[in-house]
Amino acid sequence: MAAEFHFLVVPLIAQGHIIPMVEVARLLAARGARATVVTTPVNAARNGAAVEAARRDGLAVDLAEVAFPGPEFGVPEGLENMDQLADADPGMYLPLQRAIWAMAPPLERLVRALPRRPDCLVADYCNPWTAPVCDRLGIARVVMHCPSAYFLLATHNLSKHGVYGLAAGDGELEPFVVPDFPVRAVVDTATFRRFFQWPGLEEEERDAVEAERTADGFVINTFRDIEGAFVDGYAAALGRRAWAIGPTCAAAAGGGTDADARASRGNRADVDAGRILSWLDARPPASVLYISFGSISHLAAKQVIELARGIEASGRPFVWAIKEAAAGAVREWLDGEGYEERVKDRGVLVRGWAPQVSILSHPATGGFLTHCGWNSTLEAIAHGVPALTWPTILDQFSSERLLVDVLGVGVRSGVTAPPMYLPAEAEGVQVTAAGVEKAVAELMDGGADGAARRARARELAATARAAVEEGGSSHADLTDMIRHVAEVARTKRQEREVRPT
Repeated sequence: MAAEFHFLVVPLIAQGHIIPMVEVARLLAARGARATVVTTPVNAARNGAAVEAARRDGLAVDLAEVAFPGPEFGVPEGLENMDQLADADPGMYLPLQRAIWAMAPPLERLVRALPRRPDCLVADYCNPWTAPVCDRLGIARVVMHCPSAYFLLATHNLSKHGVYGLAAGDGELEPFVVPDFPVRAVVDTATFRRFFQWPGLEEEERDAVEAERTADGFVINTFRDIEGAFVDGYAAALGRRAWAIGPTCAAAAGGGTDADARASRGNRADVDAGRILSWLDARPPASVLYISFGSISHLAAKQVIELARGIEASGRPFVWAIKEAAAGAVREWLDGEGYEERVKDRGVLVRGWAPQVSILSHPATGGFLTHCGWNSTLEAIAHGVPALTWPTILDQFSSERLLVDVLGVGVRSGVTAPPMYLPAEAEGVQVTAAGVEKAVAELMDGGADGAARRARARELAATARAAVEEGGSSHADLTDMIRHVAEVARTKRQEREVRPT
């Protein structure tokens, strides 16, 4: 590809979206294009290390900031990422969405100020407000999906067949068989719904559906060895080209990115990565359980305490990124209980952000207790680590089904519904300490079932690596996407010359 071909990459302001889209920018630059990641000042500061690492590797990846109009909508200054909502007023979600939609004018000003019009904009599905900008400026637009293709096709088919209308109110927990699906899947609409399928976001949902309908194609962070039938089913359902180009984390890991930059993707770790790695070096292979719930999912204090007791009772070595321990009831319990002192010989607690990639890639890590965000799920797959699933929101329940029911590399923790559907008297607890202990024992099992699960996980890791290498399916899909976009961009450029914008 000619070096002057320029992609703008515009992720949602959430770490589970920014991280893989920065990796996509890196992949595009590795093919000879120039890629500019567009985000807000707070998110630019968080993710600058990954972009700088790409530049050190000789790749033409840039970072461009656009002002975030949050204060105009009552959003506090500096609140520019979805993970910050946990510490904000509960009513801040809708104002934040309105502010995100208002990023269209500053994005358009940025594009118009460039010396040369970009050839293509890669827009997060959750940023449909980019579509009118591209239409006005005559720019090709590809939508990137950060959830799994399993989730995309399931929710599309549920919408197409009117299931969401049937399942209003208490019916949201009623089971439905997903129609026209490659595998049998019995789901409920409480755990299978799209990003904007919530009261108050009806306009955003319509915009997202329309932006997808008019896109020049989709890229999905997955690979065909695990989701080929779902990718093709989704492309056929929407009548658009779809390319599986992941796992982007596997491609980034093989691209020369230095360890420090990989360890701090998305944020600076709240513990010295070298200390954790040294601790892992002293442990037997596949013996350590890594626990992390990502940046958005937050457990109720009582559930965290039950989890802590179950992890302790399991007797397994562990590393736990326990962000809930930074303040509040969990911190008070940990400090007053003497928990860290009791587990210090076999456990490491990180009260915040941990170097996840470095931990998952270490030979001592034998299991991953995860919230099943798709980015974390792919990292588990790419590193051959079996998962103990603890889904909480949105697409995470579909990731659990894919890991456990389809791929056979996951174990269920016992979570069955998002916390908002629990009765008040449960106080956020779905899995007791005894349930946690049992689930950990199953995941880390040294018997035949555990050995088979680990072998299958290693097989998937090998196919993930092969997919992103030259000659692999994801490598080929990315090549085809670039070729297709180049043709679309050429046509749009000719149209601009006739009818300038």
